Amino acid sequence: MQQSVEALVRVLETYRGRDKIIRTMCYGSQLVGGALSRKAEANLPSQELGKSLLLFSAQLSHCRMVLRLFDDLSMLAYSHSYGFGGREEDAGVRWISVLTNVADQLYYPCEHIAWAADAELIKVKSDKWWLLCTGLWGTSLLLGILRSLRVLLLLKKKLKKHGRDGGGSSRSQLRRQMRGELLSVLSSMADLSNAVHWMPPGFLWAGRFPSWLVGLMGTVSSVVGLIQMSSGGSSDETDSVQTLHHSEE
Repeated sequence: MQQSVEALVRVLETYRGRDKIIRTMCYGSQLVGGALSRKAEANLPSQELGKSLLLFSAQLSHCRMVLRLFDDLSMLAYSHSYGFGGREEDAGVRWISVLTNVADQLYYPCEHIAWAADAELIKVKSDKWWLLCTGLWGTSLLLGILRSLRVLLLLKKKLKKHGRDGGGSSRSQLRRQMRGELLSVLSSMADLSNAVHWMPPGFLWAGRFPSWLVGLMGTVSSVVGLIQMSSGGSSDETDSVQTLHHSEE
């Protein structure tokens, strides 16, 4: 018990770890709150609890958005260090990663403008900026999925090669990497489903998700992120916009 508490404290003492915990609580509250609100007609206390959880979720989402005001430099430092991906062996992975970094970098100033407009710090309409944010987020997620699928293909080829040449430890490491990429695909697909939901009505399933389903997709993505962090399997040093979330509920 004490070791679990100490591990949680260590996670909360880091910015990225705290963000992942807050994100998980945010989506978890939306999942439970949305589910309880569906049963509002039968149970008034459940309705009140559901509304409270949804409000709590919105406050946590706002908290994360304010903290992201200071993420631009971290993302810029990562993009600069990655450059044009000269260290990547595969050209496809390299250019997908570069495009992902561009989408991630553009996301932050767009979100800052949208936030400032909502806070009435600047006199512009926030709707178009939020739409641009959602588009950039979805683009980043889609590129991330493509990158992971490409990496999986390359790892599968390496695994076949090691199968012929022996090397048990190498095969085990490759399998771990493949599991990590599969988790990344699962996480990104869950987030992408929410990104589509927040697009304007008429675009695929935009606006059709109930609150509990948005919470479920986000919770799946968040839990995967926690698993990757605990296993050291996250390959993104800056925790890019693929794990971000702004609520329009």
